[in-house]
Amino acid sequence: MTDSATTCWAGAAQVDTTPPLGTVINGDFVTHYATFVHDPLHAKALVLRKGQTTIALVVVDICVMGQELLDYTKGLITMEHGIPASHQMISSTHTHAAGAVEEVHMVQADLSYRNILPGLILQAVGEALDRLKPAQIAFGKTAAADHVLCRRYYMDGSYVPINPVSGKPDKIKTNPFGGEASILRAVASPDPELCFLAVRGLDGDWISVLGNYSLHYVGDWENGTLSADYFGVFSDALKEKLNTPMNFVGIMSNGTSGDINIWDFLDQDRYPKTLFEKSKLIGEDLAARVVATLPHLEWEDNPDLGVVYGELSVPRRMPSLEELDEAAGILKKGNLENLIPNVEGWKKLYAREQLLLAAFPPTACVPVQVLRIGSGSIGALPGEFFASTGITIKESFSGPYFTITLANGNVGYVPPAEELDLGGYETWRCRISNLCAEAEEKIRTALIAMLHSH
Repeated sequence: MTDSATTCWAGAAQVDTTPPLGTVINGDFVTHYATFVHDPLHAKALVLRKGQTTIALVVVDICVMGQELLDYTKGLITMEHGIPASHQMISSTHTHAAGAVEEVHMVQADLSYRNILPGLILQAVGEALDRLKPAQIAFGKTAAADHVLCRRYYMDGSYVPINPVSGKPDKIKTNPFGGEASILRAVASPDPELCFLAVRGLDGDWISVLGNYSLHYVGDWENGTLSADYFGVFSDALKEKLNTPMNFVGIMSNGTSGDINIWDFLDQDRYPKTLFEKSKLIGEDLAARVVATLPHLEWEDNPDLGVVYGELSVPRRMPSLEELDEAAGILKKGNLENLIPNVEGWKKLYAREQLLLAAFPPTACVPVQVLRIGSGSIGALPGEFFASTGITIKESFSGPYFTITLANGNVGYVPPAEELDLGGYETWRCRISNLCAEAEEKIRTALIAMLHSH
């Protein structure tokens, strides 16, 4: 007979979150609207329970979700199912082909979609709870360096990247489209690992695999498309390769990929150029690598569960009065309705960002979370962190570990201090890049301390 107090229980579910055509799409400087559904979007929930401790991990096919929205959603889950907010981790995959529930740059939130998404996330957690059964877990990892590249480059003297906020040259260029001949070398190295948490019932049936890979997104679709990108391909391919039961849920989460993508500027023929072929190739390849690793896993029948959660207060980089006056002068010229994302367009866009950022509190609330599952742990950070952050955290911990980003909120890009000094798109001060130079170190140090706490 199963002892419910000492047995680990697990359940997983996915709920379709595909918005209707016409919904605003996040992921670009300017607004696009959904005109075509290539593949469905989902909220995917994995729930683990042992004794009095329940953990809910939810990954949503969406670009970003802010803390206010997620705190509201967690409140619904607590009221309905009794899971404390601290024991919930809700994250975005960061597909750039999904409905907008937050305003980013010139793209407004679609309020009708924002209003229905919390209920769909709640539904996914409820269905996962309904499927709880005795389970075992295992952490795994495999090398997958093929599909990750640093997108920040040192350029030769013939290419001068301009910072639209300061008006001065940056020391590096992010995504140097058109400047490929001037590339000297990449600034940093990606995280080459594909990590995962595997969960199956004691009856041998698969329940879920939660993957984690530090690849920003692929983006091989046309504007107006709704797609889960490679995150969705991975999940579908995993289900097919494992020949699993109907209720199996494959999940891919976003790792520390703020400076990483797969746009190969030095070998542009590396991947197929037909729409959706690159994301299909990458997603299926990652699924195959996970499946090849499964026979070598060490399973834990009764893993202990635990959570460490905290919120840090981190100062922001705020515009000065002089910078606000200059920004206002730029905006007085108007014509934002016809903004083109080029050097002149960016100057207007970031002028607007300075005025909007000025209304923010001078400090940001940064939720940091560690989920302990048996011999391993999962960290959760609320923004776009660079690969070096994730690698440093992994190296500090002796057990299995990976970091899920864009989790429990979104404070935007959090570059290490030395990267902030180099400049590049990720560092341009705005509503999604504004934490102080010391922020990355402070947040990383706090998460490492949580990992080692007992």
